Amino acid sequence: MVTNFWTGKRVLFQGDSITDCGRVRETDDLGPGYPAKVAQIYRCLYPGNGTEFINRGVSGNRSCDLLARYEEDFLSVKPDFISILIGINDTWRRYDSADPTSTQQYENNYRTLLEQLRRDLPQAKLLVIEPFLIPADPQKETWHEDLAPKIQAARRLARQYADYFLPMDGLFQSQIVKGARPEELSEDGVHPTEAGHAVIAEAYLKLLGLL
Repeated sequence: MVTNFWTGKRVLFQGDSITDCGRVRETDDLGPGYPAKVAQIYRCLYPGNGTEFINRGVSGNRSCDLLARYEEDFLSVKPDFISILIGINDTWRRYDSADPTSTQQYENNYRTLLEQLRRDLPQAKLLVIEPFLIPADPQKETWHEDLAPKIQAARRLARQYADYFLPMDGLFQSQIVKGARPEELSEDGVHPTEAGHAVIAEAYLKLLGLL
């Protein structure tokens, strides 16, 4: 059996609908998105390693919602490794519901979450995935004015608290520069297609040296 730092560990995926991806809540279903792809590739490469994968992403969540779910969906899981992708709804609600989350509020919420994780789960490794917007919907182009400062906030927090950082906004832009069509990666600019989720999963595993 090939061993690595995930062997026998519990891996938690946290976030919003991008992570949730329609998972069946009543089971240990990971959904069809990047969490499932990460787990599937990992199990093929490292069979029998006893790694447990758990998806607790919730569609529509903002940074404040992760804080509200802290006891139930972070602490009670007792993870050894946690990845977090949050932020696009902190931007989206400004435009569809006139319910903005300022960059400072986002950063404060996220900082509180990361500080609590460092305090309560000091052994757990943290991966911060920056929020992203894929240029597949021209109507969302104006969102960059709100999202870009939040991406910078996620980067600041990752430098301070995270063990790993995945710059997904930049990585998706890189894919497009290399020739990928935005609509191949996302139909609405927010939710990745299967190909988009595959890009996240590949980058995730490569970052950790598992692929």
